[in-house]
Amino acid sequence: MGINESQTIVEALVRARADLARRLGVEKIEISEGAVEQTEFSDAALGAPVNDEMSAQVITPGWRIRLEAQNKSYEYRAAGKQLRLHNFNGENYRI
Repeated sequence: MGINESQTIVEALVRARADLARRLGVEKIEISEGAVEQTEFSDAALGAPVNDEMSAQVITPGWRIRLEAQNKSYEYRAAGKQLRLHNFNGENYRI
């Protein structure tokens, strides 16, 4: 993993943690990092399209980021500058 890729993952983690803290109304310190795994998504929406969104059906390399808070697990998906929250209360969100 190169330095730019590591920096991109760190930036995605920081953004995901801040977003989840805001959504849950908790401090960022109350959110712990689960797993970060490299993967390939089946589309440009990282397998987490929002309502009525069209996306290119291309293999998109990225990461699954699992965070934990309030005894629950949350999954973010990231690729480049794109970050999405997957299946939060039954919805997907583009961050």
